[in-house]
This record gives sequence, C-alpha cells and structure tokens, in this order.
Amino acid sequence: MAGLIIIRDRPGRLWRASRREIRRAGWLRFADVVAFRAYARLRLAGRDAAWKEQAVERLRERYPADLTAVPRIVVSSPNSGAARRFMAGLRPDLAIARCKVILKREVFELPRVGTFALHPGICPEYRNAHGCFWALVNRDLDRVGMTLLRVDAGVDTGPIYLQGRCDIDEVRESHVVIQHRAVIEHLDAIGRVLLSLCRGEHVAPVDTAGRRSAAWGQPRLSDYFRWKRAAYAHHIPAVS
Repeated sequence: MAGLIIIRDRPGRLWRASRREIRRAGWLRFADVVAFRAYARLRLAGRDAAWKEQAVERLRERYPADLTAVPRIVVSSPNSGAARRFMAGLRPDLAIARCKVILKREVFELPRVGTFALHPGICPEYRNAHGCFWALVNRDLDRVGMTLLRVDAGVDTGPIYLQGRCDIDEVRESHVVIQHRAVIEHLDAIGRVLLSLCRGEHVAPVDTAGRRSAAWGQPRLSDYFRWKRAAYAHHIPAVS
C-alpha cells in the first residue's frame, strides 16, 4: 500500500446533498428519505455497527497488516489540490476509491492502471451508491451483489472486471450488511483481478451490451417497509 487519502467531510456537506436530492426527487420523496434516515439511526444503526465491528476484527485476523508506516493525508475532498499532489507524489499503480464523491478526471487518471471502485450493486442495472437496496426493493434478487469497475467520468459507468453475489437473509439482515458482505466475500477474487491488471495481464471486461442501465437515489422508508413485507411473505409460510 503506497498511501491513504482519508476524507473528513466539511460542514455543510449534508445540506448540499439534501438540496441535490430535493432537486432530483422533490419534497415528498425527500421527506421519505429523511424518514428512513431517522428510522435507520434509531432501529438499525446499532446492530449494523456491531456487525461491522465483528467483520473488521475477522478481516484483521485474515489479512494481518501493520499500516502505521503507510503515508496518509486527511482532506475534505479527494478532488482537492492537496489530495492530487499527495497521490501524484506516490506514483501509485492503482487506486481504490471507497468514497461517495464523484472524482475529477485529473484525480482518477493519476494511477498508472486506473482508479477502481467496489460498487455496492450490480451494474449497469443498479448504479449509484445504494444498488443493493433497490435490487432488494424491486425483488431483483439475482442482482444483489457488488461490482468491481474502473472509474471513468460517469457515475459507475466504467469497464466492469468482476461481479459477485452472496447468499442473503432478507429477514434478519439490513441492506447495509448485505452490501458489505457482497464485497467481503469476494476480496480474494478482487485482489486477483487487480494484481493481474497491475502486471499488464489481459483481463476481459464484463460484456454489458444490451443490458438496462439506471442510476438510483437514496433509500426511502416506504420502500424499505415494502421490501421487508415482501421478505417476510417469502420466508414465512401462510397459515390458513
């Protein structure tokens, strides 16, 4: 690992994101988004945090590494001049973007091989940050998973090099747990693909010709309850 760019959000980011969502979806659906955020914080966040903590501990045992000597920088935006200069000085083979920020071309093209995203959703059908959630809501269970893609100027529109799915428990698991598991359970395969690309080996992108492409918005409470009702109906037999 050549370096870490750590993002600390500036004050006002949430308000800017809220304005974008209002423009995109309107006030009524935005209220639905806010309702889901409140519900998730009260009912889901504690259980999700406990799961994440256990998952990280398991990963530390599986992939032991001392990162204390890895150079790092803390920025408010990965598109900042400080972030670009830091990355340029490292001269990395590739970068992995684990943020929800649309990167500028002068940033994602800096690494020799490119910048890659571990997208929580199957692309191109479920682009944007909540692909797993919307696949679950739509009962499109064959497309609940993750996508390894190279970042380009679009939103999750770059070449796809790997797609992975995992077994899910819709009743007991949140969409957050499901989308994290979809990545964790394919880490070895992700590593093999990225190493092959770094070595200059040919890795054929996934052919997506003719497939539907769509970008989805923020989770909404009404859709969350619609998903869970369908999940319970599927798992619990009817009583006559």
